[in-house]
Amino acid sequence: MRRNLARVTGAALASALLLGGCAAGTHPGAAAVVGKTEITVGDVDDTSRSVTSALGQPFAASVALSELVNSALVQQIADQRAITVSEAEIAPAMKAVVGDQAVYEKFVADPVANVFLRDVAKAAIGTIKLGGGTGISDPNVQQAQQAGLAAVRDAAKDIEVSIAPRFGKWSDGAIDGKASGSLSEESAQAKAAREAKEQQQQQQQPQG
Repeated sequence: MRRNLARVTGAALASALLLGGCAAGTHPGAAAVVGKTEITVGDVDDTSRSVTSALGQPFAASVALSELVNSALVQQIADQRAITVSEAEIAPAMKAVVGDQAVYEKFVADPVANVFLRDVAKAAIGTIKLGGGTGISDPNVQQAQQAGLAAVRDAAKDIEVSIAPRFGKWSDGAIDGKASGSLSEESAQAKAAREAKEQQQQQQQPQG
């Protein structure tokens, strides 16, 4: 029943990517190069398989790559601006991204899926902090997240990103591929922020 991660794309809400073609601008075997970080085709394939198993439904390689690129970008930008994310912040964000305890446990039980979910959650927090927020429990989390997304897109202009043509190309801060339909209306970052805010609102019901 859970479709959340299966439908997410990167922070820029990229569309579905058409596979096909050979790598150009990347090293042999690389699906993408983000600054000094290389994401191999093997990384993408392993992530796609592991997340598919954890979700119990297909998780496209193109979506996996989009999230891996976004996580690497946010990490590099956060490092440049001395923004840190603690382990104590990551755990609740991981649960917020998945939104289902049983599915969360499947992610944690798989080493590859666990690292992927951890990186997505860390990127969600990092994006919010880049927008001036304090984390997923920030009272103005949605505004901070939007500001953070804008900051990531702007800072990404100074980070060299190469995407293997089989997955699409890097354009205006996002993977731009031929669309066969929208993969999602909600990014992992947006989902984490939204669910955290909803949980906070439930805990702070008006008195009287």
